[in-house]
Amino acid sequence: MLRVMKLLLVAALLWSMYWFAAGWGLRSGISSWFSEQQRQGWQAEYGALNSSGYPSHHVTRISQPTLADPGTGTAWRADWLEIESPAIWPGRQTLRFAPTPQRLSYFDQTVVIEAQALQARLHLAPGLALGLEEMALNSATWRISDGAKTIIGAETLQLAMRQTAQPERYQLLIDATGFTPGTELRQLMAAADTLPDSFDALSLDMEVTFDTAWDRSALELRRPQPRHITLRLADAHWGALRLKATGTLEVNEAGLPTGEISLKVENWRQMLAMAEGAGALPATARDGIERVLGLFAGLGGTPNDLDTQLNFRNGYIALGPIPLGAAPRLILR
Repeated sequence: MLRVMKLLLVAALLWSMYWFAAGWGLRSGISSWFSEQQRQGWQAEYGALNSSGYPSHHVTRISQPTLADPGTGTAWRADWLEIESPAIWPGRQTLRFAPTPQRLSYFDQTVVIEAQALQARLHLAPGLALGLEEMALNSATWRISDGAKTIIGAETLQLAMRQTAQPERYQLLIDATGFTPGTELRQLMAAADTLPDSFDALSLDMEVTFDTAWDRSALELRRPQPRHITLRLADAHWGALRLKATGTLEVNEAGLPTGEISLKVENWRQMLAMAEGAGALPATARDGIERVLGLFAGLGGTPNDLDTQLNFRNGYIALGPIPLGAAPRLILR
């Protein structure tokens, strides 16, 4: 019995030494990262680094973090940021953000982010490459404002990127319940007063196959580029308006997509009116587009609903038979 107790004491002592050494390494790594950003010309500051979580986890709290990149004019600051990982493997990181206001600036434009239970997860595979297995962001009630008026907000937010059995393929998920556009955004979209304050649904489910898997080289060398996109479902439901989309796209090395995205649009005429009011559709083109789409909607038996598709061919995009112009290049910088 005494021998077992001695072994347990030695094991506890060794584990404690490892835990404190690893915690010191994590704090040193964070401090070095901030110093490196300063060396590159950033404003990178924090108030203090504190560790907790013994014996099973490492929890490092960064007080008063401030980051500003003069090259892009982007800056962020918060009251604190916590980084938690299992003591046995630091490649499973959980980042928790302060519920107090965070400020994100781009040159002279500043927005305030307020979010309850906002946290991000990062799961990396063991090994030198540190391959990305999962990256996710979750939040309870959140809003982005200009300091006074809400720009956008929602009751919850879920974003996720998960690696599948094929290393280069990832599932991307987005779901925001109670998504609410602010007054200025409603005006920008020319939204009718009859539309409710918040969306009934706003979600996205798709799989993207990249030319390489995401790992540490994605930050150090080049971003993986999309080559095949399977859109399982995109769903936006706002009062009487609803848009659903599914389809597949192939993307070449120039970033040009080829394929079809099927669309089901409810109350499409109101959406056309919104597009015109927002300046996305010239008034001179609306009548012609409405007549053509009206013919297709009539064939489906429900004039207010439209089943059509977005066609991507030879660098151009068309809505059914109506050409819309050059297709966007899908290139990650």
